[in-house]
Amino acid sequence: MEEYPEELRSPPVALVALVGCSEHHGAMTTHLLSHQPPINTLALPDFSKLTHLLQRSSSSPGGFLKRDWLVKHRTKIPAVVAALFSWDHVSGDPAQWVQVCSDLDDIKAAIRPKNTKLLLLVVVGKSEDISEDRLLALRKRAEVDSKYLLLYNPDPSQLDNSLQRLSASFAELGATFYKEEGRRIKARIEKNFSTPDLQVRYCFKVAVYAEFRGDWAEALRFYEDAYYALREMIATLTRLSPIQRLFEIKTVAEHLHFKICTLLLHGGKLNEAVTWFCQHIGSYKSLVGAPEVIFLHWEWLSRQFLVFAELLDSSSTTLPSTSSQPLGTDQLLSEWEFHPAYYYQSAAQYMMEKRSALDLAVSNSETFNENDDGSAESVIPSVYIGQFARLLEQGDDSAIQSEEGWITLLWEVLGYLRECSRKQGAIKEFVEVSLEMAALPVSMVDGIQSSKCGPGGPASLEQRELIHREIFAFISGEARLEFLNGLDDLKVTGDNTLHLEIDLVSPLRSVLLASVAFHEQIIKSGVSSLITISLLSHLPLPIEIDQLEVQFNQAQCNFIIMNAQKSPLEAVQSEQHDHRMESAPSLTLTTNKWLRLTYDIKSEQSGKLECTSIIAKIGPHFTICCRAESPASMDDLPVWKFENLVETFPTKDPALSFSGQKAAQVEEPEPQVDVTLGASGPALVGERFLVPVTIASRGHAIYAGEMKINLVDVRGGGLFSPRESEPLSLDTHHVELLGIVGAEWEDESRKGSDKIMKIQQSFGLVSVPFLKIGESWSCKLEIMWHRPKPIMLFVSLGYSPISCELNAQKVNVHQTLQIEGKDAVLIDQHFMLPFRKDSLLLSKVKPAPDSSQFSPLPLHESTVLVVSAKNCCEVTLQLLSMAIKVDDGATEKSCSIQHGNEDLGTAVLVPGEEFKKVFNVIPNLDSSKLRLGVVHLKWKRHCGIEDRSGLTVTDSKVVTKHELPDVHVELSPIIVNLECPPYAIVGDSFMYHVKIRNQTELLQEVKFSLADSQTFVLSGSHSDTVFVLPKSEHVLRYKVVPLVSGLQQLPRISLTSVRYSARFQLSVAASNVFVFPSKPHCNTEKRVEEPAAAAD
Repeated sequence: MEEYPEELRSPPVALVALVGCSEHHGAMTTHLLSHQPPINTLALPDFSKLTHLLQRSSSSPGGFLKRDWLVKHRTKIPAVVAALFSWDHVSGDPAQWVQVCSDLDDIKAAIRPKNTKLLLLVVVGKSEDISEDRLLALRKRAEVDSKYLLLYNPDPSQLDNSLQRLSASFAELGATFYKEEGRRIKARIEKNFSTPDLQVRYCFKVAVYAEFRGDWAEALRFYEDAYYALREMIATLTRLSPIQRLFEIKTVAEHLHFKICTLLLHGGKLNEAVTWFCQHIGSYKSLVGAPEVIFLHWEWLSRQFLVFAELLDSSSTTLPSTSSQPLGTDQLLSEWEFHPAYYYQSAAQYMMEKRSALDLAVSNSETFNENDDGSAESVIPSVYIGQFARLLEQGDDSAIQSEEGWITLLWEVLGYLRECSRKQGAIKEFVEVSLEMAALPVSMVDGIQSSKCGPGGPASLEQRELIHREIFAFISGEARLEFLNGLDDLKVTGDNTLHLEIDLVSPLRSVLLASVAFHEQIIKSGVSSLITISLLSHLPLPIEIDQLEVQFNQAQCNFIIMNAQKSPLEAVQSEQHDHRMESAPSLTLTTNKWLRLTYDIKSEQSGKLECTSIIAKIGPHFTICCRAESPASMDDLPVWKFENLVETFPTKDPALSFSGQKAAQVEEPEPQVDVTLGASGPALVGERFLVPVTIASRGHAIYAGEMKINLVDVRGGGLFSPRESEPLSLDTHHVELLGIVGAEWEDESRKGSDKIMKIQQSFGLVSVPFLKIGESWSCKLEIMWHRPKPIMLFVSLGYSPISCELNAQKVNVHQTLQIEGKDAVLIDQHFMLPFRKDSLLLSKVKPAPDSSQFSPLPLHESTVLVVSAKNCCEVTLQLLSMAIKVDDGATEKSCSIQHGNEDLGTAVLVPGEEFKKVFNVIPNLDSSKLRLGVVHLKWKRHCGIEDRSGLTVTDSKVVTKHELPDVHVELSPIIVNLECPPYAIVGDSFMYHVKIRNQTELLQEVKFSLADSQTFVLSGSHSDTVFVLPKSEHVLRYKVVPLVSGLQQLPRISLTSVRYSARFQLSVAASNVFVFPSKPHCNTEKRVEEPAAAAD
């Protein structure tokens, strides 16, 4: 894969150009590269470089894909040109303004042929006064919209904002450029005026432009169209030699195949990628080429297997099981075909074949061409992929040879072949060579007869007519033995019938050429359309056909055309009695004149309807099968292309001759079945979400019904890729299809082999029972969200309205539903100290480098843990229980958590409401990182509110887990506790205690100060230093008299530990007390009624 150029191996990235003010290019380029998706930049110092860059290059057409087209659009042709002008020049003197206008005119002239978009950037200073009139004049001169004239301020405070606006404008204009370029090329394809080689080129360009925009689905579709169009070019003749032509087609097909496989694997479609590779190899494996260069074919095959193995090796797509292979494949893929080792082994085998073939070719070549001087100029690459200059020169030499010389030589060679087949008794070869000689463009009358004439006689029109009469007398069984010269023992009879095949590369195309054109490219199922069959022959005399059989890829559309001039006894009866019979006034083919026949065609099966062949029956035992060709892509006959003939068209309408195709698309019939997805509202993470699916037949009976279910990420765009830039988790799938419940089967006995049910994480396939008209069937899809993510649910029903046969017409119904997956609750926590109690924690005073990551807790002290659960969805929830659980016994021993009863009763949480529960945490172990455990919150949807959609399983309980953060536990050297009554009365004194407890083995010196308060009168020391003995407690006592009623703040005390140089103070809430104006009169006695008194 490394031998492929970089522009082929990586997806294209948008390219823009910056012109002028080069000092700002560095910051812009760096920012654009960090943009998502990134944007490549061409930094041009002055405006003259742009004109040189965008010069048009001319080359004569002669291939499929230009070698430098892709790299040119990635590195040289920008989608957007940003012209940078300094505000000093824009608003300067007239000479500077004239220069700005001149530069703008040069830019517009350079980008106009390429349709490149223009963006204006005016570099301004921090304090410059901006004139709107001058900006308007600049915008009109540049002919751009107002939103594409930006002010760029390099000041650090404004730089980020300027760069954001710049990248957004580049992204928008770039997407517009690539979209318009793709639409322009698609218009050429839709008009069908392009030749087949241009069809390949146009489809490739549209796909590349789609990749520039990130539209992977459109890119994949047009790469496939280019691949199919290229496959039809194998039989065409060009000025290239056959070896060169086949080599070019294989090289282009290899590039298209690589792009298609890369996109399929990027989208996680491993099955489709392997299937496509098998089809690719099957299409080209038999195209070996000339025997002397067969080693090129083995090398090409080896490279296909090697590159695909490397693609599989580098892809992170999960290997599927064989049961997950897509429907419709002709052959199931083996397990080995999903492993890179299989393709590495095949690549090695074909490389060994190449080595053997190359050694044989070298040993057989004793001498080299005398005209080959071995110079390097003869083998340089051409401008087209897959071509080389030396081979092109050889092709030109063959194209300019005189036609008379090689036609005469061909006549002589065919004469010898005819005589050999006559003597060997090879009837088929004798007829083929005779017809080819009779159809050669030899027009001499009574040609020069000399002794040098071969067994075929002189190359003249008279001899062509003689061979024509002789061969048709032979195949018709007429008794004209005097013209057959020794063929009296060779006869075409019922036991020895003769059948000839004419394909797209057969030399017998001059004998009989069949063109088929549908008048409409899209036809409705069951509705008649017109088709024209045109036949052309270059035989010298008219021939009369007894019947024509027109064959399609849909056998039920085949029909037979009978010759009306033949009597019923003379007409050749068809062996296919079930085919439609038509008649024609005459089936006589005149020399060089088209025979046109137009008939109705009707198909009951949707899909592609293609005419494959025309079988002409002449006489009772002779048939010619011609491959049908499209008028729009039909090639000239090589031996007749230089003849001076009147140009005629296969159809009466010349436009149909230029655009007519031998295939048409049959639309599916309108479905008469309704598929309803009954779900609404969001799904919650963790619960089993049910989506009701109802299938109701209103006009069609349902035979062989199959329902496909797909879950696709909404944010994945056209291509869904399971790979995301998110941290890995235990859940391999964010959203998972668990199964199908509640399926109502009409007949329980059908649960055997007729029933299909395949369920994967994001895909399901279920068979639907037979339904009569008016009946319905329903089931429920069970889906679980492991993470909040919006998904698109695709449900496709395929059924046959007629019968259960495998090849019966299928009708498809599609329904989609977007479902939002959301978190039900958001759990948070915070720690609080007990009321009126504080601890001195040294990690807060002198924090360590990593101490900010964990909350500090005092050892052997009670700490309040408040856990909150907020309803962050639109559904009312009922909380069932909340508890903190630990995974191992070590955590349980190192920490004591008291939470009371886990059951929350009937706690109902409406959307936006928050529930809190208090836990007491007492650490028992000094640890720098202590794990507290996991919060387990059990909840369910509130059943009190009517659930109209029936989304969830009844009584479905969900457990949401929340990991509590680790904490830092340390011994608190000093603990301060405040004690006072719960309330006070104005004028009544009460005691206010401050207890200082020393928990260390050292003497603690503590300084304290008590602030004065205007609402209290107190007695006691206001400021002093106390010494607290080890493991003891010192109490400061104050007598306090309140003066004012209401919620008042006690005099706040501040303490300073001299040893630790730490000062701490209790919170304001801990110092508040409520003061009553007078003593409250409350009856606090508990009234208890005695049972005996109640009995009395």
